[in-house]
Amino acid sequence: MGQVVSQAELISRRGGWKHAGQGVVCANGCFDLLHPGHIRLLEHARSLGEILVVAIESEEAARARSGQADKPLRRGPTRPITPAVERAEILAALAAVDFVVEFDGKSPHEFFTRFCPDVIVVGGKAGSDSISPRDAGELEGRGCKIVRVPLEPGYSTSLLIERISELRP
Repeated sequence: MGQVVSQAELISRRGGWKHAGQGVVCANGCFDLLHPGHIRLLEHARSLGEILVVAIESEEAARARSGQADKPLRRGPTRPITPAVERAEILAALAAVDFVVEFDGKSPHEFFTRFCPDVIVVGGKAGSDSISPRDAGELEGRGCKIVRVPLEPGYSTSLLIERISELRP
């Protein structure tokens, strides 16, 4: 079972993993209402290294990002549904996940810059994620490989919410 940790604790452990030659992979996102698409993304991420860290958006970060018109996410002020502390606990219980950490801000860039994982896994195609091309170039210059994993067709938290809403009389 994984652990929910602070950014400071995670960053302090990073040096030991690097010294031991353990590849560190980081996937990030909201992870609200976990579904098979999330699981498949995390299992794929896990296959890319020895340590898998999942960085989850705080409620504030997710809500701030929901207001961006260029993002294909159908979020609003009521999202995420599940509080960050609960999302973290659920993710840490998955076999593929070693550590879960929360981040604030419009993107995880600052956290990635401080943590400097070997691989950053992003769901979706270029331009549809939380890493700008400029940020991606900077992170790659620091030695972080960015791997894009296509989203699983038919799976999304928004679709789950729509299905639940249709069941209500």
